[in-house]
Amino acid sequence: MPLFWLFVIVLAIAAAGYVLGQSRALSAAGGSRRNLHSLPSYYGANVGLKVLVPAFGVMIVWLLVQPLVIDRSVSGMIPQENIAEGASRGLVMAEVARTAEGLRGAVDAGVMSAEEARTIRTDDADVTQMLRDAGQVVTSDVTQPILSAAQRYNVLANLGGWLMTALVLVVALAGALIALRETAPDFRARNVVERGIKALLIGAASIAILTTIGIVLSLVFNTVEFFRLYPAAEFFFGTEWAPSFSGRGGSSELGVIPLLWGTLYISIVALAVAVPIGLFAAIYLSEYAAPSVRAVAKPMLEVLAGIPTIVYGLFALLTVGPLLVSVFGANGALGVDWMGGGRAVITAGLVMGIMLIPFVSSLSDDIINAVPQAMRDGSYGLGATKSETIKQVILPAALPGIVGAILLAASRAIGETMIVVLGAGAAARLDLNPFEAMTTVTAKIVSQLTGDSDFASPEALVAFALGMTLFVLTLGLNVLALHIVRKYREQYD
Repeated sequence: MPLFWLFVIVLAIAAAGYVLGQSRALSAAGGSRRNLHSLPSYYGANVGLKVLVPAFGVMIVWLLVQPLVIDRSVSGMIPQENIAEGASRGLVMAEVARTAEGLRGAVDAGVMSAEEARTIRTDDADVTQMLRDAGQVVTSDVTQPILSAAQRYNVLANLGGWLMTALVLVVALAGALIALRETAPDFRARNVVERGIKALLIGAASIAILTTIGIVLSLVFNTVEFFRLYPAAEFFFGTEWAPSFSGRGGSSELGVIPLLWGTLYISIVALAVAVPIGLFAAIYLSEYAAPSVRAVAKPMLEVLAGIPTIVYGLFALLTVGPLLVSVFGANGALGVDWMGGGRAVITAGLVMGIMLIPFVSSLSDDIINAVPQAMRDGSYGLGATKSETIKQVILPAALPGIVGAILLAASRAIGETMIVVLGAGAAARLDLNPFEAMTTVTAKIVSQLTGDSDFASPEALVAFALGMTLFVLTLGLNVLALHIVRKYREQYD
């Protein structure tokens, strides 16, 4: 059964349980609400919770565990001699998963029947060509061990799907029956429901914490594995980035300094554009603009934050880059030969700065508006002008929040990828010239993990080391900003 319909059926059982819980409580109380400990809605909610929570809990756990169990079962079907030299079993299992998906797609497309998909052999037909004719992506010729493993994969996946469906429905119905049997006039349904909702809220809050811990641990473990294969000193202090994907890293130069420099340089250019414009816009909107102007200008400014970054990247590639070349290129308006191509630090920095303007302006505007009016009135009462009040009273009082807004913009700039890929190029170099192409850590993380890379090689694992470096960098920025915020907050509170 498709997962969507299972989800709908469980919701229907919960809705029916809610109605039955209410009606059962009222009938047990003789139709009078006064004889009930809780409102009838709490009795219905008790049934709904005891249907939804266990059923969806079983569904989530099953969906997480089933792929691991199937992979472990199917992995043993691939003999070691069928794994090419230099490849890993993980890559072979990825090919098995693609072939299994291709068989399912071929059945859906009518290229073969379900029975043929379970029994077909490479000796009987060109399975690779059949899958490609069905529009399925198969990166290499399907061998018999891969095909057999894929067929077994589909059998286990189908069996697991039906078992999950049966178990989820049994759990949902059992939860409904248990909750309905509990329904009685003296049952403290409100207390049970409120404790259940509190537990759900705690679980929702814990998901964010556990996700953060999981991300950090995955970075740490893979980074440690990378440093077992590649010297840490060469990574942190190397000034050349040249992965070769040959010899399992033996001929690769994986120095991070050029990538860090490109990341910081492009971010600095972007902040040099976004911070002044955004801060001045916030001061105008909060202190000078009429309400009618503010009502129009602020939403229009915030529209910039909703534009997809790929659009900004195309804007940099197709508009800003050629425009800068027409000014600073060899045949440009200034007659200087500073810029040889449209992809450069200044191209990505300018466009990224435009993207960051609403991050600075909107947050700074809200922070400036939060400064108490009494501070403004006191300044005016002492004879200060509006500009003096803004400079000497409002901005110092709002400084902690403004620093936080700038930090958010800086973190956004450091983590940006598409604008860099399309606007700054892919060259890893140490250079002060803003008209040269450079790249960043995030762009290289994407390039290192694109395609069927051998995840046991340094060239693939280096992406995790780059991610860990970026994580430590942004964490340091957060700590610095927190220090500044606390220092000035104590001064102006």
